[in-house]
Amino acid sequence: MHDEVQTEEIIEDIFQKGKVCFIPKYQKKSHHMDMVKLTAASEIHALPLTSWNIPQPSEEEHREEALDTGGLDLILMPGLGFDKHGNRLGRGKGYYDTYLGRCMNHPKGKPYTIAVAFKEQICDAIPVADNDIQVDEILYEFK
Repeated sequence: MHDEVQTEEIIEDIFQKGKVCFIPKYQKKSHHMDMVKLTAASEIHALPLTSWNIPQPSEEEHREEALDTGGLDLILMPGLGFDKHGNRLGRGKGYYDTYLGRCMNHPKGKPYTIAVAFKEQICDAIPVADNDIQVDEILYEFK
């Protein structure tokens, strides 16, 4: 079982609905992340994998970055754990919190954030730091 919800079907649905899709591109030796444009749903399967098994364009490949154009409306937030207050436990590098900080300085502002989680990832409380940004909504299957 994966430790994060897989989003390939969501990406396919985005393209079927004629929407624009951006995916994260991490820089290995820093805490910098960009959201770069994906041109087709099928492209996700051809991208190289990071050490976390996340498909992303190579560092040498240049793509349109969301904040260089119109910004973002929505970000699906990954994480290892979440609480019902919107706190999120990531992998400790601060990529998403730093990126959301950049979004807040963009004219469009912070996009709506949704965490997609397994019910086992929902906790009573997640430890947070001052720079952690809460997610707006958490979706998980409840049985």
